[in-house]
Amino acid sequence: MKRSSGVLLPVASLPSKYGIGCFDRCAYDFVDQLVKAGQSYWQILPMGPTGYGDSPYQAFSTFAGNPYFISPDDLVKKGYLTENDCIRAAEGTSGKEVHYDVLFQKRLGLLRKAYANSSIEADVSYQAFVQENSEWLADYALFMAIKDNKSGKSYLEWEDAIRLRSPEAMVSYRNRLLEDVNFYQFVQYEFYTQWAALKKYANDKGISIIGDIPIYVALDSADTWAHPELFQFDENGLPTAVAGCPPDAFSATGQLWGNPLYAWDYHKKTGYDWWMKRVACCFKLYDIIRIDHFRGFDEYYAIPYGDETAENGEWMPGPGMDLFLKMKETLGDLPIIAEDLGFLTDTVRQLLKDSGYPGMKVLEFAFVAGEDSDYLPHNYDKNCVVYTGTHDNDTLQGWYQTLSEEDKEMTKEYLNNPYTPDEEVHWDFISLAMRSVADTCIIPVQDYLGLGNKARINMPSTLGGNWMWRMKKGAFTDELIKKIRKTTEVCAR
Repeated sequence: MKRSSGVLLPVASLPSKYGIGCFDRCAYDFVDQLVKAGQSYWQILPMGPTGYGDSPYQAFSTFAGNPYFISPDDLVKKGYLTENDCIRAAEGTSGKEVHYDVLFQKRLGLLRKAYANSSIEADVSYQAFVQENSEWLADYALFMAIKDNKSGKSYLEWEDAIRLRSPEAMVSYRNRLLEDVNFYQFVQYEFYTQWAALKKYANDKGISIIGDIPIYVALDSADTWAHPELFQFDENGLPTAVAGCPPDAFSATGQLWGNPLYAWDYHKKTGYDWWMKRVACCFKLYDIIRIDHFRGFDEYYAIPYGDETAENGEWMPGPGMDLFLKMKETLGDLPIIAEDLGFLTDTVRQLLKDSGYPGMKVLEFAFVAGEDSDYLPHNYDKNCVVYTGTHDNDTLQGWYQTLSEEDKEMTKEYLNNPYTPDEEVHWDFISLAMRSVADTCIIPVQDYLGLGNKARINMPSTLGGNWMWRMKKGAFTDELIKKIRKTTEVCAR
């Protein structure tokens, strides 16, 4: 990757007028702002359809897109909706944060109205989309249709005939829910069509999209229902073990994520076919992908299914370089960022080195008094991506305000600017990241805005109150854009 920089802003955080960021004028305006600011990248979070907990890392499908990101304005232009339809559907939402409960109640209804007015089945481009994506789209659309039919219940609670996909039950549900299946296919067509237009606009302006691929899929997902053979499931279609992290200094009982674990022996026998399709799909959506939890490809932590904590898990071997060599052989050299944060073993470091992928450096992890951290810029090599923070961290301002006096003193000495007022100190960290030798520098938009922890995106291992932050309309001012551009130019990015 060339020496360059970009901004991290989830699509959901755009200041669109319908309760959540989407592929509307605000997204195009943000691309224009990135261009004016001299940036090369827009990094976003996973764009899958979110379920319980609203996390983009727990989506109903690894291939499908989030219905909430479809621009209602675009559907008005097509004649599928009126402006009044869209305004009514946005009642009860806020420009300050995402209200997923309101979106769940109203947005799908709005999209159903658009579908009813679309006559989409006669559209040749729609027919081609359905055919080209049939390998995942048919199962996803049926999965969602059945889930709606069963009031949102997890597929693990469905009756065995359809949970285990008996041919008779599959035919019966597909026939009974045909209209709903077609609706969900329409939604995916609109998502992919609108995103392709926005991505082309960004690319034509010189902005590349960095996307995010979670290592795991959600337990309650079309992926697990349609392809249980890919996962560590027993003969009853239930997991034998699930993902998480062991106990550590931050969590006495560890982290129980609950995602199903891969049956890596099966994947190897198939030449990692599902993974090749998954990565290929990601590169239709994004120009560069960040692979989440890279450590899990070296070793993964397996927790017995049904345990209430992560204390009884054990480390198991992952596929290692075998997967990435197959990826290179099948798909060629791909621009990938490895999320290698957390406790790293020598074997993980070797895997990162062998892959050649740039790892991540996060400034917020660097400043511990008396320690020479790998995250301090003087320890970087060029082949890495530096961040001030990520979606899982405090904002820079929020983090800085909570530092101990000892750690804060160390940061001031390292920054060599002890007279910077606290309210401006985020610019010192941004400048430090931009000046580093790292080929790529990504700054979360909240850090450019100097916001506190109320603007934090996610608090790991907590449920509720996450993934809600939205940028205020007009916050990315011309003055800020000029300052970002100046910093970018001075640091030769």
